[in-house]
Amino acid sequence: MALSNSDATGHKPLRVALFGSTGSIGVNTLDVIRRAPHRFRITALAAHRNIDVLGKQLSEFPNATIAIADESAAEHFRRRFGKAEILSGPDGLRELARRGDYDIFIGALTGFAGFAPTLEAIKLGKRIALANKETLVVAGELLTQLAAKTRSEILPIDSEHSAIYQCLVGESKDSIRRIILTASGGPFRTLPLEQFACITPDQALQHPNWKMGRKITIDSATLMNKGLEVIEAKWLFGVPLSKIAVVVHPQSIIHSMVEFMDGSVKGQLGMPDMRLPIQYALTAPERLDISYDTLDLTRTKPLEFYPPDLEKFPALALAHEAGERGGLFPCTLNAANEVAVAGFLNGQIAFTDIPVLVRTMLDAAPPNASDSLGATNETEILRSFERIMACDAQTRTMASESFASIA
Repeated sequence: MALSNSDATGHKPLRVALFGSTGSIGVNTLDVIRRAPHRFRITALAAHRNIDVLGKQLSEFPNATIAIADESAAEHFRRRFGKAEILSGPDGLRELARRGDYDIFIGALTGFAGFAPTLEAIKLGKRIALANKETLVVAGELLTQLAAKTRSEILPIDSEHSAIYQCLVGESKDSIRRIILTASGGPFRTLPLEQFACITPDQALQHPNWKMGRKITIDSATLMNKGLEVIEAKWLFGVPLSKIAVVVHPQSIIHSMVEFMDGSVKGQLGMPDMRLPIQYALTAPERLDISYDTLDLTRTKPLEFYPPDLEKFPALALAHEAGERGGLFPCTLNAANEVAVAGFLNGQIAFTDIPVLVRTMLDAAPPNASDSLGATNETEILRSFERIMACDAQTRTMASESFASIA
């Protein structure tokens, strides 16, 4: 895709479909776009159910087509804001993506809800700026094969994967020895294991470095987020899990690194500000001349690195196992984790029950769960899509029914 420097070059502003507009990534994306109005034009906004924020966004971008995942919220939005057409429900999200009135699809919906719209955008060969890691976790094999066929470019918004992407510019994939994902360690990095059973949702939502949504913040506290990122990296960069390592870096200054065959290591550094990877995903390989807070190495604290403690954070090992087993196992992992996180936030299970529930669901997976999800034609794409959707639904039902037995 050719990306223009400005409308003065004769190119029209790039049309942007923002899925997940009311979340932290969506809000930051709109801040980036406001700073470069000649480069971008919002044509679609999709959200889950935060109609107050979405209404304010519609007043700023009145020509955007709207989709709302929650049916009741969509009906309330219609009555309150008088928008003639509001697409609603999961089918509405897919329809908005399928219409194709955009050049760049930003996938920032939380959790599994981002999968189906992203699939539709890839079918159309669009540039995908992806913050929704769960999409590649549950369907990386299917989506990367399809993207290669349609020439859809998938660029990461996650700060860690954006860092890796930037480190690999000009490098051969064959020269990679290791991808090194950094993790802050979350709020409980130094908390003794015997105190984990008493962790409350309020404590787990206090991330030391990043301001994020509730679900991803809990995932960061369990290190499941880093496990999901390991699987995502496998598909984004086409490397086996054996070449992906995790290191705890509490300062979140080095966002990730790549070690090459000659022993050289490249790292990408910057302030913990999601606007930086967002704008790079929108314009790569160009960089916008937009100033945010800049990194002053003379004023940073010493940079520390530690191996992850898998006894305290077993979710990381569970994710690695699911990624190795392949097929529907990552989908099972993700669905079980989403149910477990919701249960913890609602006070139904303890913090330490989250990986227990995920382990239980992985053990209950059917014998054919590791079968390939690859697809080379429309029939196979549909079959894999249906398998993924069924696995997600079945796992959620089983996981919810398991609350009583593990609590």
